[in-house]
Amino acid sequence: MKFLFASIIIVIILFSFTQKENSIKALNPQDTILAFGDSLTYGYNAKPNESYPTILSQLSGMKVINAGVSGETSSEGLLRLPQLLEDKNIKLMILFLGANDVLQRLPMENIKTNLKSMIHMAKEKQIEVLLISVPNLGLFGPSDLSLYSEISNEENVPLLSNMYVEILEQPSLKSDQVHPNALGYRRMAEKIYKKLKKEGFIK
Repeated sequence: MKFLFASIIIVIILFSFTQKENSIKALNPQDTILAFGDSLTYGYNAKPNESYPTILSQLSGMKVINAGVSGETSSEGLLRLPQLLEDKNIKLMILFLGANDVLQRLPMENIKTNLKSMIHMAKEKQIEVLLISVPNLGLFGPSDLSLYSEISNEENVPLLSNMYVEILEQPSLKSDQVHPNALGYRRMAEKIYKKLKKEGFIK
């Protein structure tokens, strides 16, 4: 009986894992990626052709829309997103938002609620989501907010963590205290591209 029970548990776990793995659909060359976020997506302090969406487009050979707005909070992004998602060619949204909420010391629960709402909007349009975490700027250096891992688990979307933390920890990759330089944006694009390939979005 114990053996049967253990076997059933293993089957359930394996089935759940397989379902999660198979839920991601590979993008077609004609599909569009929406890069949604704030100044870190826009490419603040860099030339337009040095932003991470532009570099990602070059690496992937796909169209990547730069939908970054400098200074935007998650609440403002939530209001702006619906119109962008009307583009039927968009099959993947890279969601990288929340840094301005942290800088403005807005409630952490607001970030979580807003990001989850954006993910729901995308899923309703059959758009896949890659979530990118932002850090809390603590006394002992930056570290990713745990709420991004929570969102990733609760919404079953892949998470790219520590990318921005690594930029902040390397002066050679920054143009000021919180923004990357051209080299930093390229590093971001490379890490995002690697994650997209790992998750199966790009072959």
